[in-house]
Amino acid sequence: MSGFVLYNAPQSTCSQRVRFVLNAKGLPFEEHKLDLFAGDQLKPDYLAINPNGVVPALVHDGEPVIDSAVIIEYLDELVPERAPFRPKSLLGIARMRSMMRFIDEVPTPAVRVPSYNLAFLPHFQSMSEAEFQALADSKPLRREFLLRMGRTGFPQADMDEAIGRLYRAVVRMDEWIGASGGPFLMGEAITLADVAIMPVIVRMDDINLASHWDERPSIARWLDAIRSHPAFQPTYYFGSLLTEKYPHLAEGKLRKAS
Repeated sequence: MSGFVLYNAPQSTCSQRVRFVLNAKGLPFEEHKLDLFAGDQLKPDYLAINPNGVVPALVHDGEPVIDSAVIIEYLDELVPERAPFRPKSLLGIARMRSMMRFIDEVPTPAVRVPSYNLAFLPHFQSMSEAEFQALADSKPLRREFLLRMGRTGFPQADMDEAIGRLYRAVVRMDEWIGASGGPFLMGEAITLADVAIMPVIVRMDDINLASHWDERPSIARWLDAIRSHPAFQPTYYFGSLLTEKYPHLAEGKLRKAS
């Protein structure tokens, strides 16, 4: 079970999922940090590993595993005895996977919209129209997403829709925690469903969207429990939060706090 190489980016929410499971299971790995703005994920060497041109990708003993949801299940099945992330019953596993599908369909893509508008847009605004079009055309999975954003950002209607999807995810989380008794989504034990939604909630807190759970204290308790997990700090090393890389976001958060 040696020979793990992780290709990822510090602020990538999907990368954070994989780092968390690797750290929780105590699996040593070689980390390659890709510069997404420099196009590292689109270079031929990386596309040979992940033809989708997105992060993360895990190479285990020379064999690539791609897609963060697939990777974290792969790791949990590979070493189930170390920090297990799945319920013991088949029904419990089925419920966990249904949660993960919801998370990947609703909040995970939604959080990209405010993230890009608030943090990444200035980078795209510095490009010419031709440069931006060429960049979008080079993205196997993100072309339409970037073209909709354009060099002026997502329109307010798209922002409103994304915020609405994030709020629905918070409501669903609150329901799951209430039904299970918490502190995690399925009860006392953390599962892959918690890992799947962790980067979304951490990102929302980082970009001043934590007010979405002001009336839902179970979410704040869940976030405290996640942050108390031994794998959290090594996963969220400095530079993993947008406010740690983009000073204007950190300043906005401080103004709001005051």
